[in-house]
Amino acid sequence: MTANPYAWLESALTTIHRADWYRSVQAIEGRSGAVVQIAGQPVLNFGSNDYLGLAGDDRLIQAALAATQAYGTGSTGSRLVSGQRALHEQLEQAIASLKQTEAALVFSSGYLANLGTVSALVGKRDLILSDQYNHSSLKQGAVLSGATVLNYAHCDVVQLQQLLEQHRERHRRCLLLTDSVFSMDGDLCPLPELLALAETFDAMLLVDEAHATGVLGTTGAGCVEHFGCTGRAIVQVGTLSKALGSLGGYVAGSATLIDYLRNRAAGFIYTTGLSPADTAAALAAVTIVQQDPDRRAQLWQNVTQLKQALQPLSQQLTATTDTAITLLPSESPILCLQVGSPAIVLHLGTLLRQAGIFAPAIRPPTVPTSRLRLTLMATHECKHLQQFTTALSQAMQVRWDG
Repeated sequence: MTANPYAWLESALTTIHRADWYRSVQAIEGRSGAVVQIAGQPVLNFGSNDYLGLAGDDRLIQAALAATQAYGTGSTGSRLVSGQRALHEQLEQAIASLKQTEAALVFSSGYLANLGTVSALVGKRDLILSDQYNHSSLKQGAVLSGATVLNYAHCDVVQLQQLLEQHRERHRRCLLLTDSVFSMDGDLCPLPELLALAETFDAMLLVDEAHATGVLGTTGAGCVEHFGCTGRAIVQVGTLSKALGSLGGYVAGSATLIDYLRNRAAGFIYTTGLSPADTAAALAAVTIVQQDPDRRAQLWQNVTQLKQALQPLSQQLTATTDTAITLLPSESPILCLQVGSPAIVLHLGTLLRQAGIFAPAIRPPTVPTSRLRLTLMATHECKHLQQFTTALSQAMQVRWDG
């Protein structure tokens, strides 16, 4: 009898279940927002990356509808063949304006933007130094490039400098990789220090602004603007699917960089162009970011309010219950409450869901420690934040014997 080459899958899934690492999808019903429907029930949404609440905004919806009427549902081909539309160029110009760079290039996803850019900038004779907490797309792009890849401890510029001193001169080109906002912790990279090292050691610096674009900086341009590094030699990569409420990715930088990537980034060359609807929605979102700073201000007001409530609450709950809960340091709308084990965080997530709160339980191997990952939106109301803290306090009082 022929052996089943797929038999190992069952045992692998069993192992995942035993570790409390098993994941499954759950459908969000209706339009995105601070309150959504899951399984027919309204829940407060603390699991979305829609920081500015634009994914359900009528202005983006109308822009997408108008583009679909004008151009159809798909771009139908690679942008270098038949997929280029006037909207793509308009969006690229808008992103470059927001980022204050010479040019920008739009990809069909943020993941493709990172894969394509990293693998186009370096190769087998080169060196990549990457923060250990970087997003998977940066890590996979580094592997795809064929370069020598060395990870440095999270935000540890001392170790990074040591690695540069030991390895830089042995390689042709060098690329430093970092998220600007780390998606599972909410902290920021030490961008000025990274830039200083890049300049000292003749290295390129790529910063993934996925969770910073539209959120950080005086005009919402991102972490580069937040740290006063606008105009410096940085490769800025990001996504259109978070604060900008659409889909797709981008690279922003010098005109020479963008021209090179247009000709060498496989993630741009060999995939269908971003759909007209997504392109138009993202373009509308960039306009809103530039013209409506009050929306971003409301987001940060919500962040401040919830942090001020959670810090003493986490200390109180740790002292009065049998489960430690820690609010991790954050400088973004991502707030993480760390707990002791995958089983406990799943338990808390279930109790919160029963109380009408959607707060994702994030577990290894995605993160090193289990946590509730909360993301704030500009459209959250004061009563939503109060409802969450009340529900969390009540959930933590339920004894967990798992």
